[in-house]
Amino acid sequence: MSSRSIARLVALVLSWACVCSVSLAEEGGSGHYIPGSMASFADAVPPKEAFVARYNLLYYGGDLSLNRSLPLAGRITAGAEVESWAQGLTLLWRPPLELGENISYAMSSTVPFVDVNVSAEVTAGGTTVRRSDSDRGLGDVVLMPVMLNYAFSRDFSTNFRLGVYAPTGDYERGRLANTGKNFWTIEPTLALGYFGQENGREASLFAGVDLNTENKDTDYQSGAQIHFDGTLAQHLPLLGGLVGGGVSGFWYKQVEADTGGGATLGAFKAMTTGFGPVLSYAYTGNEFSIVSELKWLREFDTVNRLEGDYVWLKVLVKF
Repeated sequence: MSSRSIARLVALVLSWACVCSVSLAEEGGSGHYIPGSMASFADAVPPKEAFVARYNLLYYGGDLSLNRSLPLAGRITAGAEVESWAQGLTLLWRPPLELGENISYAMSSTVPFVDVNVSAEVTAGGTTVRRSDSDRGLGDVVLMPVMLNYAFSRDFSTNFRLGVYAPTGDYERGRLANTGKNFWTIEPTLALGYFGQENGREASLFAGVDLNTENKDTDYQSGAQIHFDGTLAQHLPLLGGLVGGGVSGFWYKQVEADTGGGATLGAFKAMTTGFGPVLSYAYTGNEFSIVSELKWLREFDTVNRLEGDYVWLKVLVKF
């Protein structure tokens, strides 16, 4: 892949991001994109043949002020408060397939299990009451049939992946807490990564676009979104491996209007920003490698979305 081809690919992703509208919203206050899910070297595509099993643990706690409305499962709510735990197993295979010099291909799938609790002010029949709902079970499965990596050098690489979020989670119209979104999302993502083999410095950047289908139960289609996740870290030899520490951050914005009969709140923009510390440990053995990562991302400057904290733990074993 030439530098000109890579530049065209970057331009394609950014062109999707610039097809903007000023009438913006998002059903449920969040989409399939989760800040921090792809942000560092731990989320890279293996350059050589490998099988990777990764355990993901995510905690999220967030809320929305009483004077802000939010569409949840076909209801208009205010003062929403959400707390959720999600566990997921990611299986990734990098087959012995070479597409060209310094180009590698992989595929992956992630199966999540979600436990979510939601409370909010709900108005029905002229009466406003505080309601709480909980749900636990299978979430929306993530498939990545295409993951391509190109190595410019020993330290610098780029990769492209196509994610597909399938509506496999439980969903019920009118219930505030659901483990699934009840719509499909297509997510092309382009990443650039630098990891100095001699100096241990890391600089990673992931840029993605989320394209959503309609939630037919609520007649609501969330507009397209763009997001950027990045990590700056220093890795040092310690405890028989590499210990890393740094900062991770993200920026998210909706760039297309919501549509459908269920989008009744009118024009408003949805965006959020966040950052926080990240710690990692990597060990490479003769038969397998282990990478673990712990990060905390605090949201701020949030508009028309839930605002809170993401805490990630990722542990992967590469064979």
